[in-house]
Amino acid sequence: MAGNRTVAAARPQIRLRFFLVFAALGLAGVAAMAAGLALGWNRLRTPELSGAFLQGGLFGAFGILGLTLWGWYLFDSHVVRPAGAVAAALRARAHGGVDQALEVPAAWPLGDLAPAAAAAAQALAEARAAVQGAGARETAHLASEKHRLERLLADVELGVILCSGRDQLVFYNGAAAAMIGAGPGQGLAPGLAPGLDRALFDYLRAGPIRDARDRLRATGDDHAASDILCATVGGARVLAARMRILPDEAGMEAPGYVLTLRDVTADLAAEARRDALLAEMTDRLRRPAANLQALLEVLPEGEAAPRDLDGALRAEVRVLTDAVRELARQQEEARAEDMRHTPARATDLLDGLRARIEAQGRTVTTGQSPLLMRCNGPEVIALLAHLAVRIADQGLATAFRLAIEEEGALALLRLGWTGAPLPVARLEGWLAEPPDPAIPTMTGQDILHGHGTEIWPETGAQGEQRICLPLRSARHAGQRPPPLTHAVSRAVVYDFDLLDKTRHSALAETPLSELTYVVFDTETTGLLPAEGDEIVQIAALRIVNGRRVAGEVFETLVDPGRAIPALSTRVHGITQQMVAGAPDIAGAGRALHDFARGSVLIAHNAPFDMAFLRRHEAAIGARFDHPVLDTVLLSAVVFGRQEDHSLDALCARLGITIPEEDRHTALGDAGATAGAFLRMLPMLQARGILTFGAVLAEMRRHGRLLKDLN
Repeated sequence: MAGNRTVAAARPQIRLRFFLVFAALGLAGVAAMAAGLALGWNRLRTPELSGAFLQGGLFGAFGILGLTLWGWYLFDSHVVRPAGAVAAALRARAHGGVDQALEVPAAWPLGDLAPAAAAAAQALAEARAAVQGAGARETAHLASEKHRLERLLADVELGVILCSGRDQLVFYNGAAAAMIGAGPGQGLAPGLAPGLDRALFDYLRAGPIRDARDRLRATGDDHAASDILCATVGGARVLAARMRILPDEAGMEAPGYVLTLRDVTADLAAEARRDALLAEMTDRLRRPAANLQALLEVLPEGEAAPRDLDGALRAEVRVLTDAVRELARQQEEARAEDMRHTPARATDLLDGLRARIEAQGRTVTTGQSPLLMRCNGPEVIALLAHLAVRIADQGLATAFRLAIEEEGALALLRLGWTGAPLPVARLEGWLAEPPDPAIPTMTGQDILHGHGTEIWPETGAQGEQRICLPLRSARHAGQRPPPLTHAVSRAVVYDFDLLDKTRHSALAETPLSELTYVVFDTETTGLLPAEGDEIVQIAALRIVNGRRVAGEVFETLVDPGRAIPALSTRVHGITQQMVAGAPDIAGAGRALHDFARGSVLIAHNAPFDMAFLRRHEAAIGARFDHPVLDTVLLSAVVFGRQEDHSLDALCARLGITIPEEDRHTALGDAGATAGAFLRMLPMLQARGILTFGAVLAEMRRHGRLLKDLN
């Protein structure tokens, strides 16, 4: 709700200077008149005229001061303010990227200045449009290539991270974001969401990575790589990583490096379970086997066992048999949990089989099936194609029919033909052969065993002969559900300029374009935090290296712990039902504090939003002691006091359109505030305000507008 609050702007220095000029002129006029009266009095020396001289002097002094004040008012209204408006509008078009037509103020004393400024602005817009048009085709081509590359990298299943020499994130893809921390969106999952220019060691334990980095840098070989095993900071995941150092280029303080990541947490857990199972079953088999060995050693060879010895032998055999059955059961469960088999569409399997069989000169017809099965598709295709070739070579069939049918939780894959039946013994002989000559150690039985299934011949309706292969984990391939708003984005996020970014030890000396900002906004139950009003929605986004990072967004509803007034709901549209089950301010505030770590906060009328956060710092468990910039004050610095500094007015001056559905939403207003800041940033730089310290000094000149947060 910060966007619809207006605050008067500070007085620009130029107005004060002209006021002092007119004041000096007025005082000089009064002094000149007083000197003239004094001279006349000295010559006349008539006491009876002293009252008239005094009255005339006072009247003349007040008249001169009044005329001077009236003249200053006219000059200020018709010259200074319109000229300031023209200058601010020209600056917005020259540096802020505003292309809309210049609105010329109605001020006749400016003469031809205002039309000339409008013409200059129009010429600038036309020149800019011509330049943009000339490069539009090449830009579109580059953008298309860039988009294709981003899509390719986004779909890579391996996590990819690029870090600068200072271990700051420069690039990451969606897979890496899912592995090392919470993804963008709600931002309330445990762990800090990945962000550009954040330290890698906020997410991964530093020891193995630093060792590998230093070791590779010491080799001086750009092609060297190192395989490492590292864990996330919280220890929830174990990652297998390969590191490669980037070539050392001029301007870099230290060469960066690339990490490719693979989550091996499940693999290590499965391996641990297999080791535990092997150890357990070895222990369980060792005792009955030893007992059997001992019993057999005392039994004379060729003689029947005595009754008591026969009972002991049978008991140990039962123990051994139960242990073997238990081992087989646990192996079957482990195989069912094996995630190496990826979902395969039935239509894809049928098409692959048809291609393999037709390549051998056989005729194949296939049906359609909506099923998905978890299996190793290439192995299944190789096995059935091998059997089809063997059937055809034996003269049992010349044409085949392929179909996949659903039966409960199974998918029955059937290879049918018209002709003689297939003997079971012959099928078993073929299963002992390797279906793929390139892998002679893997037989058909191995493939069946790996899938936990079997295959058999059968006779179908109307005498059709076929072999049947059941596959588990079958389900219908339905339409993909719509993505959740808090789902991890698969987009790649990067800014390669961060590789050679210079770090400044003092915040005040850091250029504005090199700072990392978090622009945020809140929606509340009302305007009075001291009287119990609370936050109902928070949204924030990040600006790094002077650019908004599209993939790094924070947004959440907040349960205020009190009723939301109907008047507030009419403004932001958030109802009591919408916040039911949302995090409270403690959880949402902690997530926002993590999202804004190491950043400068920006808000429109920041004291309002900060007051709601700071009153809950004890519950949040963190202090919002970030440096703060306020776009109300920045607007006053750029445009002067005479302008309206509401968010709507500021966006209108800067040519920013806020969609109606986004207005008075936390994310919509935060996005508008970010856009306004990014357009005002080059305007500040054009005025020589280049560093954070310089912009603070300018903002403090307007300290009566808002409480100075810094």
